[in-house]
Amino acid sequence: MSIGKTITYDYIIVLKKKSFELIDYISKLMLLLALAAFFFDAFFTLYAHNTKLSPSSAVLLLIYAVGIIGWWSFCGWQQNRGLTPYYRFALMFAAWGWFVIPSGLWIAIIYIVACFLEKPVKVSPEVAFDNNEIVFNNFPQKKYTWDMISNVVLKDGLLTIDLKNNTIIQRDVDAKTSYELEVEFNEYCKSRIEIQ
Repeated sequence: MSIGKTITYDYIIVLKKKSFELIDYISKLMLLLALAAFFFDAFFTLYAHNTKLSPSSAVLLLIYAVGIIGWWSFCGWQQNRGLTPYYRFALMFAAWGWFVIPSGLWIAIIYIVACFLEKPVKVSPEVAFDNNEIVFNNFPQKKYTWDMISNVVLKDGLLTIDLKNNTIIQRDVDAKTSYELEVEFNEYCKSRIEIQ
């Protein structure tokens, strides 16, 4: 027996995916900076006998660097196959590495935040409709109750939501929708607005 609230929506519309290039670029830049710092500190500890780190800490940095490179390679392989890459495990390796460096605590916290935010930001965009509200599953999640809505129309692959505060939300739909389903959906939305 499971206990919990299950939400079932009457309609879920999948929107066209956004480009994640900027997010991936920032993740790669963060990983590149971490790799440069780890190799630099490990080299000067092991070969220049810098006392900033112990030799075991320098070896640990090299292990984290190998983990970052391995996961980064895996993400490249995923991207070549047409899948969405998630750099969060490499970012976690980088965060652990920054914890090893004495002055890296604040930087480690930034990497941990990036690690936990990457997946919610890359979630497939959807809009869900039920009798009470319209929910956008992007990050952060947005909800609109039907009394905030003036009109909702799905036509020719374009979803238009007109809010009563004179804001219009328009999004392209991912897949072609049949004319009959568009009519059914538009009638459903019209009835929900009239009830309010």
